[in-house]
Amino acid sequence: GLREWNEGIDVRVLCVVRDVMSAEGYHAVKYEDGDEYKGQWNGEGRRHGLGLLKFADGTEYAGDFENGMNHGHGVLTFVDRSYYAGEFKDGKYDGHGVFFKDEMKYEGEFKDGKVDGSGKITFKDKTNGRPRQEGTFQNRMLKTGGKQQAAVNLAKEAESTAQEKAQKAKDLRA
Repeated sequence: GLREWNEGIDVRVLCVVRDVMSAEGYHAVKYEDGDEYKGQWNGEGRRHGLGLLKFADGTEYAGDFENGMNHGHGVLTFVDRSYYAGEFKDGKYDGHGVFFKDEMKYEGEFKDGKVDGSGKITFKDKTNGRPRQEGTFQNRMLKTGGKQQAAVNLAKEAESTAQEKAQKAKDLRA
């Protein structure tokens, strides 16, 4: 059900800063652990700007980086094909976005890597559940019901921007 789905959200913090580059601009790097990064760097040797980070386990993040962490808009895709597309802050889901897993979708607000704030869940059968899973969420649970169209629209906009940034990151070349 909903609780298991929310607990299944793998919040991978992408805040590992690896100082390997000193030149600003585009670089492609393969790390000893099998992770790969292709994208822009700042003068301090941190991922900064658009980039594509592929983890050895198959998880992939494409989008904005700031001082080594995913920050801004991006798409995080997991091996099981679940994904989050939207806003990131300091390596975590934060702001508006869309999380999709097992044909279930949450559109709305995230804080500090968790479903938190206004949003809506849509299930595989295109319904929103009974009771309707739309309203204000706290600690991954529906606290108060009610229409959240503004938050859902902002989540869809953030998803669209994230998809655009992810595509630009994937298209980057030296």
